Amino acid sequence: MINVSDQHAPRSLIVTLYGAYGRDFPGPVPVAELIRLLAAVGVDAPSVRSSVSRLKRRGLLLPARTAEGAAGYELSPDARQLLQDGDRRVYAPPPDGDEGWVLAVFSVPESERQKRHVLRSRLSGLGFGTAAPGVWIAPARLYEETRHTLHRLRLDGYVDLFRGEHLGFAPTAESVGRWWDLAAIAKEHEAFLDRHGPVLRTWRRRTGTPPEEAYHDYLLALDSWRHLPYTDPGLPAPLLPVDWPGARSAAVFHELHERLRDAGAEFAGV
Repeated sequence: MINVSDQHAPRSLIVTLYGAYGRDFPGPVPVAELIRLLAAVGVDAPSVRSSVSRLKRRGLLLPARTAEGAAGYELSPDARQLLQDGDRRVYAPPPDGDEGWVLAVFSVPESERQKRHVLRSRLSGLGFGTAAPGVWIAPARLYEETRHTLHRLRLDGYVDLFRGEHLGFAPTAESVGRWWDLAAIAKEHEAFLDRHGPVLRTWRRRTGTPPEEAYHDYLLALDSWRHLPYTDPGLPAPLLPVDWPGARSAAVFHELHERLRDAGAEFAGV
């Protein structure tokens, strides 16, 4: 059994499992099934139990009984909203044009400065770039998810959101290079390609799709990929450097998804 690497932490894999297949279960996912499905990607039972406990404390998983009376866990309403918001990023094709921008402008009293740190962290985690102190920017399609996230965290009272277009004075492509660390984002795409490109090439040479192997490779690819659309918010191609690797990494993920997801569902039992 291959050990889970730092790239595939048990807690992250559990969230990925629920996103990929857990929502298709007829009820709560039994603990025994969680252990079986995580064992297939190298996670031992104690790690599953401790990670589930952390997710339960964060309010993402709720203990529940299956129809047969077995102990299991189901997604909380907040977790379902997070996964629904994530679906729009994880499975969406690369953007094909400039849709404008959403701006987040916030002001936090000094007496609540810890919330200022949380706001910056959350906006960064949603893929926002920094246009100026207290002014954050992202592609306009991220508005709904941003609104849901800030409301869920009770931070909406500190933020104003605006839609707009960039009118100058520097060219937008030049400004984007200041708002985001494009070199760091490109490295994330290259790492995904290095890790999962060879996996796809191997599957292209195969004639069959064994369910357990498909499940293994798909879950690991999805676990790697689902973080990337937050690191890279999907900036319009004309604003990015030549030979930007984002489209290539997206193509690898989407082909793996098409080839492996349904076969993996057989192993997952959904």
